[in-house]
Amino acid sequence: MSGYNGAKSRTGWRARRDLLLAAGAMIGFASAPALAQTLDSGSGLFASQKLSNTPSANYGMAPLPAPEALVPQVNQYLRQYGTAVLLDNVDEFDGNITGAKTGSANAGQYGLEWDQDWNVLAGIPGFETHAVAVGRYGIPDSRIFGDNLNPSQEIYGAGGNTAIHLVFFYGEETAAHGRFNLAFGRFPSQNDFDSSPLNCNFQNNSLCGNPKAFGDNVSNSSYPDANWAFRLRVRPVSQVYVQSGIFFTEDNIYNATNGYRSGFHLDSSHINGEYFPVEVGFEPAWGADKLPGHYKVGFGYDNNNHASNYIDQNGAPIPYTGLPAQERKGGTIAWVSADQMVYRNGPGATDGIIVKGDYVHNDPRYSTRADQFTIMSLDRDFWHARPFDTIGLLFNYTKVAGSLGKLEALQQELGEPIIGTGGTFVSNNDPSIPNGVQNYTMDIELNYQIHVFRGVTFAPDFQYFIRPNAQKNLPDAALLGFKSHIELF
Repeated sequence: MSGYNGAKSRTGWRARRDLLLAAGAMIGFASAPALAQTLDSGSGLFASQKLSNTPSANYGMAPLPAPEALVPQVNQYLRQYGTAVLLDNVDEFDGNITGAKTGSANAGQYGLEWDQDWNVLAGIPGFETHAVAVGRYGIPDSRIFGDNLNPSQEIYGAGGNTAIHLVFFYGEETAAHGRFNLAFGRFPSQNDFDSSPLNCNFQNNSLCGNPKAFGDNVSNSSYPDANWAFRLRVRPVSQVYVQSGIFFTEDNIYNATNGYRSGFHLDSSHINGEYFPVEVGFEPAWGADKLPGHYKVGFGYDNNNHASNYIDQNGAPIPYTGLPAQERKGGTIAWVSADQMVYRNGPGATDGIIVKGDYVHNDPRYSTRADQFTIMSLDRDFWHARPFDTIGLLFNYTKVAGSLGKLEALQQELGEPIIGTGGTFVSNNDPSIPNGVQNYTMDIELNYQIHVFRGVTFAPDFQYFIRPNAQKNLPDAALLGFKSHIELF
């Protein structure tokens, strides 16, 4: 059922502006049609909102991004050369008013993106290139009260603490009227697999940019770091796609070592294996109102070695012997994702109520997060006087691997420090906040995106952490903050 009367639709500038906002997704490459999903987007938010490799329903190549910016004349001029650029800033502030300790913190990112349509510039049909560089600053507030699993500010991390960090650069060829798309170069696997431009309408890192469970395994590269890779997507019909690829995994990809600090480590000296994801998607438009949906299922396998959470090299519990962990070759991950517009408020591609669910499963023998469930909803154009304002609600549940909890319980029983496997997801930086046996955690987020001006959004934000860091010995934490996004050009 729809709350939108087509006979009284707000056409003209409203419809064109809706299209520009949807086409303004400037940060990566979604496997589902971002044109039907994007609300607030930019190189500062997430790397999987690019339209450029999303074929339209009639198999045509998608247009270059057209950001809603403070100075739109820049891209209006460059478009005659097949060029689109975006310079933007995302800033995220949070202060926790309850928790093990109270305090506040700010994190942000400035980004520059360049997209080039070589058919316009040089007459090469279907070929485009894309590049993004960013700079990140600040820390997440969630560290103050002891959470290291789901950072309160997604924009923090892996930027190398440098003025310029290269995120990705690659080319893609679209052929057969959009039925065939090949990407090649250096880019993150999570740009395309289990990616959604809806995710970064939220601030918590549990969902933005990808479900955080993907970060347990560095074979699954995600923004702002990348691998050398090939990715192929085919569409036998307009509503169905199948995609797969080969991503050449590298050790220490998220650490400021081996050249990764700046992102300009481009040789193959640290390649240590391959990651092979596959995903199938169904993208219908239901009913007379053409309510868009995106349904995905995927699986990934990598051939790297992974250290056990609990067993040493001889098969005994690690705390008893102190020996190195047993390693096994090969890692797996599986995911299911679905989003659907259920009620239309207006004619725009995202003018309505959209609901989305996501589930990710990791191999619990070596991962930190064995399972993650997320449910979210967005409501846009509910107030026709402010058609671009959006309300968002997110719930996330993360289950820590039983093997890791078992290890921590044994460390506690033996009177040893509870350090788990020694990873950053366990140990707190503040000695006044105790570590503990990890089990599960939940967090809730509610925000209101205010469209302030062309190219400017401001979103007051509330978050609530239940069992921070999956520890029952840490009190719940309530956070108040905001996210701002400014597109300069």
